[in-house]
Amino acid sequence: MSLIEEILKFNQNFVDNKQYEAFDTTRFPSKRVAVLSCMDTRLTELLPAALNFRNGDIKIIKNAGAMITHPYGSVMRSLLVAIYELGVNEIMVIGHYGCGMKGLDACKLLQKMEERGITDDQIDSIKSDGVDIHKWLSGFDNLVVSVTETVSLIQKHPLIPADVHVCGFLIDPHTGKLDRVEDVDICEKGTC
Repeated sequence: MSLIEEILKFNQNFVDNKQYEAFDTTRFPSKRVAVLSCMDTRLTELLPAALNFRNGDIKIIKNAGAMITHPYGSVMRSLLVAIYELGVNEIMVIGHYGCGMKGLDACKLLQKMEERGITDDQIDSIKSDGVDIHKWLSGFDNLVVSVTETVSLIQKHPLIPADVHVCGFLIDPHTGKLDRVEDVDICEKGTC
């Protein structure tokens, strides 16, 4: 049985036994906070537990590196929907120490794609759409700078109201300790 088949079997049991009832909530975040966080698996349960967030408290948007790479991309759109449709009035950008996006090399990633069967023509089709593929597939050099830049992009976005509070943080993916970005030495804990 494939993993997907196992998941479907579990899901049917979950629904049949009404286990979903423990998670019932509205679509509106009760704490009126949106969190932009990295998709790192270590943060899946640790981040909400370390910050005392329960199901229904917040909106969580996850991507590789907790980065906004385009001011009019899906992450920013999600934040705008959270603000205007769901009542969010605070945004936390939470990067984490030891992030895999630090130093991500687009050339190496492209090489792995080619090893998995992606052709030069497929890669060139992305480029012909006007995408700088090396920039798009690159990570960051400095975690503190990356989180700070994302916070600034949100704060300066023309569609973000002035009364929305935006802060940047770094979380330890082992202990859950949260540090404000402005309190972290730019080279502390290997963030350089």
